[in-house]
Amino acid sequence: MGKRGDGVVVLREPVWSTVGIYVVAALGGAGVGWLVGLLADWLVTLPWAPMQGPAELVGSIPAVVLPAVGLLAGLVLGSVAQFEQLVVRLGKDDVVLTRKGRQQRFAREDVATVCRDGKQLVVLGPDGGELARHECGLDFGRVAAAVTEYGYLWADADPYEDDFRLWVPGLPGLTEGANALLKARQKSLEDKGGDDDDVQALREELSRLGVVVKDEKKRQHVRTLGQ
Repeated sequence: MGKRGDGVVVLREPVWSTVGIYVVAALGGAGVGWLVGLLADWLVTLPWAPMQGPAELVGSIPAVVLPAVGLLAGLVLGSVAQFEQLVVRLGKDDVVLTRKGRQQRFAREDVATVCRDGKQLVVLGPDGGELARHECGLDFGRVAAAVTEYGYLWADADPYEDDFRLWVPGLPGLTEGANALLKARQKSLEDKGGDDDDVQALREELSRLGVVVKDEKKRQHVRTLGQ
């Protein structure tokens, strides 16, 4: 199920999965570097081809260097992918989520439900507010088993799913401040993606206003607490 110790269980993606990420990224990077070298050698044989200068420069690099650079780039990408993996620690007193170097701790009394929403793991509070929502590559069967074993309530789907509405500017039922934050968040979501720090910070600010937001294909869906 996961690594155990001191009355807690730690759930993380299996070692073989993490190793696989590094292997695929490294081999892919090395392959790209090798292909770039071949392409450069081919271009310099075509007098009419564009970018002759850059092709000659690349072609002058020793053949082993480009695959090695690609390999290193692949390893960097692999480390980034591992950095973004969600780690869940469950104990009798709290739930701790770690992702992208950031740790969130929730005391047992603050956690009402842990649930799955598509490929995301969601932690809900007693008032129905979202304490956390993260992309999750863990096996949800393992997560569900651990959550229930430690006495937390698990749900296979978001119990508030039907309360969400597609957000549009000026959506009725929201304050002007909430609509302004959602407008700013929509722009960041479109420009930078859902994992951007500004997008996450605005989610937390909206939560303080009693507005829960989730994203589907860069479109925001919202619900308000107590609706």
